[in-house]
Amino acid sequence: MKKFKIDWTNNSIKYSDKEKKYLFKAIDGMTPLTQGKYLDLFQKSFSKYLGVKHSYAVSNCSNALDMTAVLLDTKSNDEFIVPAHTWCATAISYLRFGGKIKWADINPDTLVISIDSIKKLVTKKTKAIIVVHLYGLPANMPEIIKFAKEKNIAVVEDCAQSLGSTINNKKTGSYGDMSVFSFHSNKLMTTLGEGGMLVINNKKYNKNVEALRHNGVTNFNRKDESKYWLPAMSNVIKPNKDFWPYNFCLGEPQCATGLIVLKRLDKLNQSRIKRAKQFIQFLKNYKELTFQKNPTGYKNVYHCLVARFKSNNTKKRNFFINLISKKYKIKVIVQNCPLDRYELFRNTEKQKLINSNNFFDNMVSWPFYTYMSEKEFNYMMLSTKKAIEETRRKFS
Repeated sequence: MKKFKIDWTNNSIKYSDKEKKYLFKAIDGMTPLTQGKYLDLFQKSFSKYLGVKHSYAVSNCSNALDMTAVLLDTKSNDEFIVPAHTWCATAISYLRFGGKIKWADINPDTLVISIDSIKKLVTKKTKAIIVVHLYGLPANMPEIIKFAKEKNIAVVEDCAQSLGSTINNKKTGSYGDMSVFSFHSNKLMTTLGEGGMLVINNKKYNKNVEALRHNGVTNFNRKDESKYWLPAMSNVIKPNKDFWPYNFCLGEPQCATGLIVLKRLDKLNQSRIKRAKQFIQFLKNYKELTFQKNPTGYKNVYHCLVARFKSNNTKKRNFFINLISKKYKIKVIVQNCPLDRYELFRNTEKQKLINSNNFFDNMVSWPFYTYMSEKEFNYMMLSTKKAIEETRRKFS
């Protein structure tokens, strides 16, 4: 195995001593270890942070997406507009229930779903637009929401990489009819490796969500609560006539972790923003690299640090990655292959995804985590500079 001085990591943060102490103390008092007070506290704190009313903690973001597909009452041939440049989970849920995917392209400057691409894909069968705020930068939600309302189309925000990002101080996840969040190990905050949140902003979809999440479990409507055991402790219902319920619950230890880390999220995000700006500024005279363009009023929380390596072909980009990997021992990567290229999605309708393909074929993504030391970060900046200069000489 190749040893890197700066490796790619799937752990975006490290828990502080204060957080670990809080968690161990909380675990000692947890009765039960699921469906308890920390679930309620975490959901309420998350709603307050986001400025929304209804948040439901789930076992991961993919499950939250599954729930949106059910709540949208997905049927065969319903169409969903999804950016091709995203993680596969964004599309799988809607295909699982018989929906059809229409692949949207990205804006070449912001690298997130393009409103112009969305407009070209809408038909009478369009059930929802799935907006992904990729790499930490919000998509153009004011225009997307305005357009969706005109067409009477639902909007689901995939905020797996954007928790804390804003447009004119309004947080992503508070715009769409529904939104989903990830607390996976490599996300902006994590709940012991896995976890997610479903947010409902449209009361139309806020029906039997808890029963859908937890095996159809709900309460009996008892006239005499003193006889709490009759007819049984819980009722079990079918939350949707066409779909069976799931077990997507998030345990109390994970909820307690989310509750305490959420208090530090803005500080963690600010450190990412500061370093990303420092990195971009340091390399501003190296025109080979173009980074995400942040529109005025948009707050990018930089879940990832990505750039397009400008060249006429991929050879120069590949040489750069090989060089920085082998000589300088920094594991930069290429990620988010356009989904229509994968075997899993081979039967989906093909679209002209000029911007998505152009970016993917020329992208570079650096290791970027909150606990990288100043020494490591400075080494990464200097090594990137040297590797670009060597690439220039190679191709001059």
